[in-house]
Amino acid sequence: MTLTVNEQKRATLCTLGCRLNQSETAIIEDRLRAAGYAIVPFGEPADLCIVNTCTVTAEADAKSRKLIRSFVRDNPDAFTAVIGCYSQMGYKALAEIDGVDLILGNQEKLNVLDYAAQGKTGAPLIVRDHIQRDDFTIEVGGEGAFSRRANLKVQDGCNFMCSFCIIPFARGRARSREMSNLLDEARQLAARGVKEIVLTGVNIGTYDSQEQTVVDIVERLNEIDGVERIRISSIEPTTIPESLFALMRDPNHALVPYLHIPLQSGSNTVLGLMKRRYTREQYLDFVRCADANVPGLCIGTDIMVGAPGEGEAEFEETRALLEDSPLAYAHVFKYSARAGTPSVRLPGKVSPEEQNRRSAILRRLSEQKRRAFHQSFLGTVQDVLFEECVDGYWSGYTGNYMRVAACSSERLENSVRPVELERLCGDFILGEVQ
Repeated sequence: MTLTVNEQKRATLCTLGCRLNQSETAIIEDRLRAAGYAIVPFGEPADLCIVNTCTVTAEADAKSRKLIRSFVRDNPDAFTAVIGCYSQMGYKALAEIDGVDLILGNQEKLNVLDYAAQGKTGAPLIVRDHIQRDDFTIEVGGEGAFSRRANLKVQDGCNFMCSFCIIPFARGRARSREMSNLLDEARQLAARGVKEIVLTGVNIGTYDSQEQTVVDIVERLNEIDGVERIRISSIEPTTIPESLFALMRDPNHALVPYLHIPLQSGSNTVLGLMKRRYTREQYLDFVRCADANVPGLCIGTDIMVGAPGEGEAEFEETRALLEDSPLAYAHVFKYSARAGTPSVRLPGKVSPEEQNRRSAILRRLSEQKRRAFHQSFLGTVQDVLFEECVDGYWSGYTGNYMRVAACSSERLENSVRPVELERLCGDFILGEVQ
């Protein structure tokens, strides 16, 4: 007998932060369904709540606490589990929130159902085991449709130790997922309707399992029936094999012409203070090489403004690099002092007002560059993976991550169709399905 939603236990999940968190939450959601839970949107009444947290900034910590308190207030009898990076680093603050039943760090987060089965005990159970360094596997399996795009966790942790970053402490040192295990999950995702696999991790380019690299992952995924696109999420500039360029150029290969390569700063002075592993010149040389070798390549980046030591001259170097490079857009973040990182001890702090001013300048420039990039493709025909329909317009993304909308009476969800790109409309392009 199949239980109705009203008879089943209800679970809700909330994910903060990166694609890696999203990938892990998707695995937990599959396990909840297999255990008989009905999944409901966050904010609706539930018997079990799992919050997968981010701790990259103090603001992320505060957002996690606010969401947890909100759920507990509306669901005082529910079992509330807090997992992930903030659980690893800020477990003491989380334990002070009334109603929290379980706090799991990153080593045990995927086993949250095993701990939740023990029920409420009146005081939060805290589990922050030492994060292992060995190659790992993930038990996966799910049923039902899982359309469009899915994140695939291939790596975790980082050894780079940038001065502003807490993640090596929250997620541990770099380690890789066994190839056979990640391919098993990719096959399951493809069988459930996924057309695009997005590789996720903390430092993807450092993947190294039994002498296999990220290039080997891409080549093996390309062999899986049903996988029409492979996308690499954010990847560090010193870790990108140039052999990927040939795969992106190959029209018969699923790897799309897209790279997101964090810059953080265009000033060698600031890069040194950040303990980044490249100079502005090396970064520029690489993105120009990539742009010259891959037609239609979209290169995005992350830029942090207002880090300690960034004066007006250093900021101008960053602005000039963004303007004069092939970068198509930038995600702009304001530096936030993170307790436990070396950067909090650096001199040359930048005021919040100046951070805001510099952020606004770079965001405007980013939008100009994104618009120019989109403009250069008008009149061309591009394949679009359609996702959803709003008011008669289907929207989706090209391989190089331009958002496209087209009016059609056909049902285009989760199909890849050629579209002639006609005109710009805000942050997307209007086109006609061919």
